[in-house]
Amino acid sequence: MIKREMYMKRIRPFIGTDLIKVMTGIRRCGKSVMLELIKEELLESGISHDQFISINFENLSFSHLQTAKALHDEITKRAAEINGKAYLFLDEIQEVKDWEKCINSLRVSLDCDIYITGSNAKLLSSELSTYLGGRYVEIIIYPFSFAEFLELYHSISPDIPFQECFQKYLSFGGMPYLANIRYEDAPSKLYLNDLYNSVQLKDIVKRNKIRDIDLLERIIAYVIANIGTTFSATSLSKFLKSEKRTVAPETILNYIKYCCDAYLFYQVKREDLQGKQILSSNEKYYIADHGIREAVFGGNMQDINLVLENIVYLELLRREYKVTVGRTGDKEIDFVCDKQGEKLYVQVAYLLASDETVQREFGVYDRIRDNYPKYVVSLDEFNMSRNGIKHLNIRDFLLEEKWN
Repeated sequence: MIKREMYMKRIRPFIGTDLIKVMTGIRRCGKSVMLELIKEELLESGISHDQFISINFENLSFSHLQTAKALHDEITKRAAEINGKAYLFLDEIQEVKDWEKCINSLRVSLDCDIYITGSNAKLLSSELSTYLGGRYVEIIIYPFSFAEFLELYHSISPDIPFQECFQKYLSFGGMPYLANIRYEDAPSKLYLNDLYNSVQLKDIVKRNKIRDIDLLERIIAYVIANIGTTFSATSLSKFLKSEKRTVAPETILNYIKYCCDAYLFYQVKREDLQGKQILSSNEKYYIADHGIREAVFGGNMQDINLVLENIVYLELLRREYKVTVGRTGDKEIDFVCDKQGEKLYVQVAYLLASDETVQREFGVYDRIRDNYPKYVVSLDEFNMSRNGIKHLNIRDFLLEEKWN
């Protein structure tokens, strides 16, 4: 089991406090494993296993606890038998009706340390802020980074060259369970298809009571085919009209939002760097895991430039950057990143194969006058840094501990 130290560092300061620890992210990205890692640390610190109360709401054995009252009564009863503080681990909490009322009551009435996970952004943000305002900390869990994938893949195939590992990562993505089937091609694709169907059915269709599943599937297919490219709901509406489906742009935006709430997609807004304002149209979208894209729709190698962008974008999120697309005049910088006032610019390319490409990719920074780090990353093996702009191979960029 990979220790996922990046996330443990964020959780550790809150272990043992009365703040509720909320871990969110796409289904099967490793949230349950995080709960196990936290338990391991607690046991190492001297806490007894008897103090743990663990419930996974996707397990049918706990289906009778899917109301706030039933869950509250069960935990109160079990906590009364514990000597000392109770540690609550509640997995996929969104399956419980009015769960937030129960959690708030437990927080107030028991001596307890609460950890919960969920697969829906909207559910956890809006309901938590209503009942638990200021009393929780949220940590978003993502599929494996390239560094995590590398560590795991080398434990299965220790002799595989570094470059080949990255090729595998391009195809399989970062879903943790794939290591259990040793990244075998056919079983991995089957698993990722199953995961995609599960996210679509449980976290999008069922949760939002969507009736027109055909329309949803067409919209998802369009967004996945166009990751990293700007498009508007109007242009998608026109595309669907050409396929004999008349749909209002508002409906399209709602469906895409449901996908974002389920962490299938992430929306990136565009920012005018001269006027320092967020632009209100033509956002970009990226998928939570590029392995799902390859398994369900194929084409990762044909769209290699977009997939590389997707990988870099997710890595920026993992490292807690706020990310926008930067517009400066008639040029666009792929990622303008900010973390507590520290800025970073990243331009992603496939290969810098000609002088024209080099000029285009490095030229996006011509009007940027500040001294924050500026990167061009690509699959090229040679360092082409110039004019204070750093060039890195994408593999090295993803494995850098700190960008500066």
